[in-house]
Amino acid sequence: MSHNTDQVSSLSTLKRHFLEYTEIEKGRSLKTVENYDRYLNLFLDFLKSDSANAITEEKLREYRLFLNRRSFATKTGVNLIKKRTQNYYLIALRAYLKYLAKRGLQILSPDNIELAKVPERQIDHISIEELDRILSAPNTEKDEKKKLRDKAILELLFSTGLRVSELCSLPRDLDLNKDEFSVRGKGDKVRVVFMSEVAKQALREYLSKRVDVTSGLMFGITPRSVERLVKHYAIKAGVSKKVTPHVIRHSFATDLLQNGADLRSVQALLGHANISTTQIYTHVTDKHLKDIHKNFHGLRDKSNK
Repeated sequence: MSHNTDQVSSLSTLKRHFLEYTEIEKGRSLKTVENYDRYLNLFLDFLKSDSANAITEEKLREYRLFLNRRSFATKTGVNLIKKRTQNYYLIALRAYLKYLAKRGLQILSPDNIELAKVPERQIDHISIEELDRILSAPNTEKDEKKKLRDKAILELLFSTGLRVSELCSLPRDLDLNKDEFSVRGKGDKVRVVFMSEVAKQALREYLSKRVDVTSGLMFGITPRSVERLVKHYAIKAGVSKKVTPHVIRHSFATDLLQNGADLRSVQALLGHANISTTQIYTHVTDKHLKDIHKNFHGLRDKSNK
């Protein structure tokens, strides 16, 4: 058996190779690569060794305690790292160990890294009535071009479930004769999204009045501007909850689930890499489940009356 040269390579050198692999082969964003670099630097500083043999179960246990007790100063005092954030550090370490194992190193199994239990993430939710009021709010704008643009943006967000960054990257020359178009989302993954007739009509009206031909983009607007726009119309519609483009994306997902769409289809439409991300929407449909229980459970009791 030939000696694996990787086995004697330093962890810091292998970390650089791993980050390049994450960027090129895995196609992750530069932001993700930067975060992985920061998370792994903390681990390597804690390890105080450049040898893969130093990564043991005991050292891993000590590192988890270190993360759990690590504090940082804020304006309001000293805080501990949240469990969810601790998991980001552990996910990066697990991916790094998987990469080392793939390279043939005799390394602690990545399966040894269990993530901390975290409370289920709560998502912001607005009712269909509140959403309708927000979608109608641009109608009161006096500036015709602004009214048509903002109406098209809001209708498109709800019809497609696009992320705000995806919406801002849309090309001007979308084919409005079709109900669908492709979009490049997170992790450079391409997916198909669908437009409702209402969204297509709003886009047609906006484009018929648009005179700016210098930009190749549909709206020529920044994500921050879209966030301000959504907030403006939520206030105008008398919705007191915090409403963002992402909340409209939530509404898109919950609307599908409440109307009977299956989780896998919603996952594909949202462009989620993991179904666990999509599952955070299921608790919003609890009322829907309550109605099902009411209608279909206890039929024996009803028939005996």
